Amino acid sequence: MSRDEALKELSRIAHERAFGGYFASGTLIQIGLDALLAGVESESLAMLAGLGRNEELEAPDLFERVLNELGLEVEVPADARATRWALAYWLAGQMVEGSLDPAVGAFRIWRDVAVDFDYPDALQPLIVCAHALDDWDENWDVSVEKLKNDAVEAAAHFLSRQPPVEHD
Repeated sequence: MSRDEALKELSRIAHERAFGGYFASGTLIQIGLDALLAGVESESLAMLAGLGRNEELEAPDLFERVLNELGLEVEVPADARATRWALAYWLAGQMVEGSLDPAVGAFRIWRDVAVDFDYPDALQPLIVCAHALDDWDENWDVSVEKLKNDAVEAAAHFLSRQPPVEHD
């Protein structure tokens, strides 16, 4: 793993955690070790990477310190609806960038955002892609790669639009 790849992974984990994802202490320690071995430098990174089994409870706080020291903290909106929309935009960006499998990204947007918002129009193309990818069968006349490309195009289109306007 290169230094840039390690920083990208740290950023991905930071985003996942900010949006409510959970990572076990052992996973955070391993990510810290991988980053340290890849040449990432941070005062707290070596402490995180060197935690033993009886010190695992310290991992989440040390991981947050590492993110702070590297400038990788993720701020999410305080409003729950705005946070869900931010998650949709982040996942779509990961799909377009190529760092998130389009099937996984479309499914997560469907499951983690669209369902909560009663399937808003802005997400309909991604929901359609998620359904198609989830139902895909090798007997279909369309390849799974074509469906994944459609999902990336839908994500790019979603990103090109202004964020949805919330009405009270």
